[in-house]
Amino acid sequence: MNDQDTPSKRRRREHSPMFKRELVARSLVPGASVAAVALQAGINSNLLFAWRRMHLSTQEQPQTPAPPQPSPMLLPVTIEAAPVAPCPSPTAAAPRQPGGTIEIDVGGARVRLRGAVDEASVRHVLQTLKALA
Repeated sequence: MNDQDTPSKRRRREHSPMFKRELVARSLVPGASVAAVALQAGINSNLLFAWRRMHLSTQEQPQTPAPPQPSPMLLPVTIEAAPVAPCPSPTAAAPRQPGGTIEIDVGGARVRLRGAVDEASVRHVLQTLKALA
């Protein structure tokens, strides 16, 4: 069988370098659509993108040297001991005086308060008992 006899065997189309250059140039025009250029030429846009990549890679890119970056500079550091203020020694808590006992009879109830008792606590207890009576 010949290659021409079998319809399933397709030959790859070969495009001339001039055709490729023309399409690449048209696709590189600012505002041009690569897909539209490829469609007008009857080729796949992926093929035109590949030609563009090849064209752009062979173009000489002007090598502008990068501005020199300043190298990091290390500065000497001197650590000085800061004067430490002496910590105040904990003051001993004022010794508690031995507390006595307070007994209160209110409304048939007897309340005994032992030790140091503050005024607010006594007031609270008395108000509660008064409310319950």
